[in-house]
Amino acid sequence: MAKSQKNKSAGRGNANLDKQVEEFVARQKNNTYNYKQVAHAIGATTATQQRNIALLLVEMAFNGEIIEVSPGKYKSPQRGNEATGVFVRRSNGKNSVITDTDGETIFVAERNSKHALNGDRVRVNIAAHRRGAETEAEVVEIIEKKDQTFIGTLRVDRHFGYLLTDSKYLATDIFIPRSKLKGGKTGDKAVVRITEWKDDMKNPSGEVVDILGVAGENNAEIHAILAEFGLPYKYPEAVEKAADKIGAGITDDVVATRIDMRDTLTFTIDPADAKDFDDALSFKALPNGRYEIGVHIADVTHYVHPDTIIDKEAQKRATSVYLVDRVVPMLPEHLCNGICSLRPDEDKLAFSVIFEMDSDAKVHNYKIARTVIRSNRRFSYEEAQSVIETGLGDCVDAILTLDKLAKELRRKRYEEGSVEFDRAEVKFDITPDGTPVGVYFKVSKDANKLIEEFMLLANRTVATFIGKPQGRKKPKAFVYRVHDVPDAQRLADLAAIARNFGYKIKSSGTPKEINKSINRMLAEVKGKGEENYLATLAIRSMAKAVYTAENIGHYGLGFEYYTHFTSPIRRFPDMMVHRLLERYMAGGRSVNFQKLEDQCKHCSDMEQLAATAERSSIKYKQVEYMQSHLGETFSGIISGVTEWGLYVELSENLCEGLIPMRDLADDYYDFDEKNHCLVGRRHNHRYRLGDQVDVKVARADLEKKQLDFVLVDDKGNPMKTDEERNSRPAREQHGKKKRRRK
Repeated sequence: MAKSQKNKSAGRGNANLDKQVEEFVARQKNNTYNYKQVAHAIGATTATQQRNIALLLVEMAFNGEIIEVSPGKYKSPQRGNEATGVFVRRSNGKNSVITDTDGETIFVAERNSKHALNGDRVRVNIAAHRRGAETEAEVVEIIEKKDQTFIGTLRVDRHFGYLLTDSKYLATDIFIPRSKLKGGKTGDKAVVRITEWKDDMKNPSGEVVDILGVAGENNAEIHAILAEFGLPYKYPEAVEKAADKIGAGITDDVVATRIDMRDTLTFTIDPADAKDFDDALSFKALPNGRYEIGVHIADVTHYVHPDTIIDKEAQKRATSVYLVDRVVPMLPEHLCNGICSLRPDEDKLAFSVIFEMDSDAKVHNYKIARTVIRSNRRFSYEEAQSVIETGLGDCVDAILTLDKLAKELRRKRYEEGSVEFDRAEVKFDITPDGTPVGVYFKVSKDANKLIEEFMLLANRTVATFIGKPQGRKKPKAFVYRVHDVPDAQRLADLAAIARNFGYKIKSSGTPKEINKSINRMLAEVKGKGEENYLATLAIRSMAKAVYTAENIGHYGLGFEYYTHFTSPIRRFPDMMVHRLLERYMAGGRSVNFQKLEDQCKHCSDMEQLAATAERSSIKYKQVEYMQSHLGETFSGIISGVTEWGLYVELSENLCEGLIPMRDLADDYYDFDEKNHCLVGRRHNHRYRLGDQVDVKVARADLEKKQLDFVLVDDKGNPMKTDEERNSRPAREQHGKKKRRRK
C-alpha cells in the first residue's frame, strides 16, 4: 500500500477495513453501492466500522477513484482516454461533460471547450487521473449541436448590436450584426440564436429570433421566462385556425353511441377564475340506498385526432403552463375554454367513470363509458365550501353527501399508507398591468379535497382496470403515473434528525408502515417550532412522480396502480390514456411499449420544465413585490442551507431570499450537508433548516430574480462582525468602565 494510503488509513485506525472496502469496490464493475451495502458485504456491523466505511468512500470519491452518482451512492468510473457525452456550460466557467458510459461529470476548462454550448453532444479526450486532482477533459469534436436560444436585453450601437444575456449557461454577450437585429432597439427584451462561434473569437455571433417587448414590462418579462425554458409563449396561427373550424357536433347519431346522462344532476367545482372545466361530478340517490356518482371528464380526444396539426402541437407542449398571472394552454382557446370545457347549461361530451357507492364510500360497481352530460351549476371552490359549512345553497344534499364520502375515502387512503402533505400555496393580487400589490395564501379546504378524492378514485380505477385485467388476460401497455420509493439515505437522515426532536420515523419496513410513521410525525409536529423544518425535510426525502409505461406503483399515494385520466384539456398524458382506453375497450392490441415510454418521458420532461417556469414567474413577482419593502424587517424560516448561504422564506408572504455566506460576518461558517446547517468555527453557532430568524430586505434585483436579506438582531439592527463589536469606540467605552470600577 502506498504511503499516502497508509497515512489515510491510520487516521481511521483500521487498514484491514480499508483493504476490504477497496477489494469490494474493485469487484463491482458498473454496479452502484452505498456505505450500508458495503458494510453488509464485508461484515462490518459496528457503528464505528460503518462510519469509517462512509468516510473512506467520501475520500475515494474526492480522489477520483470512484464516482458519487447521487448523494451517498457510488460506482467505479468506466472511463478510457476518450468518451462521448453531453456538454454542460456554466457562466462561472465550471463547464463539464456528462459521459454516456456511466454518467460521470468531468470538468472541462473554457480553453478546452471548443466553444461547445450547453446540451451539445461532444467527444472528449480525458486526461490521465492524478490522485487528489480533479479529472479534466478536453472537447475534440462537437458531434451534435443542440438548437438553442438565449434571452437577454439588446444594446444597439451605430454599427452593430449585442445581447446582454440573462443565461446561467453563457458568460459572454452575443454579437449581432445590424442586419440581424429584426428591428430590435436598445432596451428591448429579445430571443437570440447563436449562428457562429469561431475558436479565435471571444464572443459568439447571433441573430434575433423574436422581440418580446421592452425590458421590465410585464408581458416581455413573462414571455422571457417561458422562452428561457424553451416553452412556447404564443400559439401558432395555423393551429388556431384549424381549431376554429371544429364544432361541438353533438348530433343524435353521436348521442346514440353514448350513455345519455343529461337528466342527472351534474355540476363543476373549480377555481373562481377558471375557464377550462375539464371535470364534473354527477349525483343520484339509488332505490337500494346507495349512490350513483359520475366522474365526468371532457372528451378531448373526440375532437383532437392523432397526427393532426392540433394533436402534434399538443403533444409537443405536453402540458398547459400555469404562471403567476396567466395560463399558457396546451390546446387552442376555442377547444380548451369552449368546445371541450364542461360549461353549465350546455350539452357536452365526456369520458366518464360511474361508481355505485354505499354510505361508507365502498365501491360496489363501476363502469367506464363515453357519455353526454349537461352541467346544471358551475361552483367556485368558495361557493361549494360555503354549502359545506352552512348547509345552504344549491345542490345541498348532493354536495354534503359527496363531502361525507370524500372524507371517508381520504380516511381510508391515509389508513392504507398515503402520505399527507398539505402546504399553503402563495398567490398574488395583481393589477391589470401585472404589478403585484398584495400576497395571499391558497389553502386547501373541504371543497378542494372533495374534488381531489373523486379524481384520485377515478384515476386509480382506470389504471387498475387496464393494469390488472380480469381472468387470465395480460395487461397491455399503458401510461402510469408512478412515484418511486424515497432514497434510503435521505429517509435514514430524516429519521435521525426527527429522533433528535423526539419523533419516531421508520426508515425501513413496508411503504405503508413508513408512510404512516411520516403522517404521525407531521400530525404531531403541527404548530411547533420545528414543524417547517421537519415537513420540508420529509418532502425533500421523496422522489419525483413521473409518467412511464413501466408500472411501479405510486409510493406517496400508497396506490398499486395509478394514472392521469382526469385533465385532458391541460395534460397530454391524459389524452394518451383516453385513446388507450378507447382502443383496449374495443378489443384492440397493445401499442408499442418503447414508443409509449418515449412519449411518457417527453411528457415528464415538459412537466418539469413547466413547473420550473412557474416557480420562476412566482420568484419574479416576489422580487417585484419586495422592491417596495427595501429596508423593512421581517420574520422568516430558513428554507434552504447551502455552501453559498442561507435561504429564508418570510412567514408573512412566503417570499424567499438569500443571505449570502459573505454577509454572515460574525464568524467563518462551514456547510454541514448531512445535518442541513451552517456551523460557525469560532463560536459553534448553528443556522439550521427550519430555524426562525429576523431579516432585513437588503436588495431586490428584478433582472436576476434575486432577493438578498441580512440577518438582524432582536433590536432590528444588522448583525455585527467580530471586528465591529471590537471596534475602537467600543474598546474605549469598555476601558472607561474598567477605569471607573478601579
